Amino acid sequence: MLVTLKEILAKAEAGNFAVGAFNSPTLESARAAIETAEELQVPIILSHAEVHFEVTPLEVMGPILVELAKNASVPVVVHLDHGSSLETVKKAIDTGFSSVMIDASHMSYEDNVNTVIEVVDYAHSHNVSVEAELGMITSSGIGGEETAGGEELTEGDAEDYYTDPEVAKDFVQRTRIDALAASFGTVHGIYIKEPQLDIKRLKLISENTKIPIVMHGGSGLSEEEYLAVINSGVRKINYYSYAAKAGANAIKEYIEQNKDLFYHDFAVIAKDAIKKDVKRAMEIFSNKGQYAKK
Repeated sequence: MLVTLKEILAKAEAGNFAVGAFNSPTLESARAAIETAEELQVPIILSHAEVHFEVTPLEVMGPILVELAKNASVPVVVHLDHGSSLETVKKAIDTGFSSVMIDASHMSYEDNVNTVIEVVDYAHSHNVSVEAELGMITSSGIGGEETAGGEELTEGDAEDYYTDPEVAKDFVQRTRIDALAASFGTVHGIYIKEPQLDIKRLKLISENTKIPIVMHGGSGLSEEEYLAVINSGVRKINYYSYAAKAGANAIKEYIEQNKDLFYHDFAVIAKDAIKKDVKRAMEIFSNKGQYAKK
């Protein structure tokens, strides 16, 4: 069933669990996420990032995601990831998306606020939830997820990119967003070194804003790290790069072991590998079965 982000994150807050947001630029990735969620009976978010429109245009992939959500036996949010403008947001909403992210984090603070307010006014009038970003979630420069927003990681003080808990309070109060993408140590893409998560900062952001926190760059962490952020206020975890890598590795292995190759076999192999990877994520995000208890 198709639901809004606000609806499903309210349940996540009540149950102290997180909902996985799986970027789905292909039919295989979308089906893998939906099928796994139905098998585990957990809610999910199907995301389509603006930077992935070159893989599959919004006009093509959007209606597919909406239809999959409507026919699912579990709650499903269809979400625009890292939308860059009100124009893109409007296209997603017209397509049937129940949630949008406007990413104006690269702008000055006041421009970020004003851009988000404009999107919130429009989206809320259409019963669509809004996520926005404060701070800067950097990129490792390796993999696929970093393309969905994020400055490439450079040498220097990482805390310069982090979300300020006090500023976050003002940002949320002024914009009236439904979820906040915060920067506290994760990066988009494949990790090239161990992540250093600022859990103390995350807790302060959560306490100050009193809304669901979103963790971008959410694939590649340990189970302990996932549970630590969930128990500190994260209710939405973006997950892509490692699932995409799992699909690619499975195809590579198949090519190395077989002589006669057909493209349709690659689609099946990739979907099965992605399912295996996202299943582990969904099981952890449910926080020891908290969802089932609610």
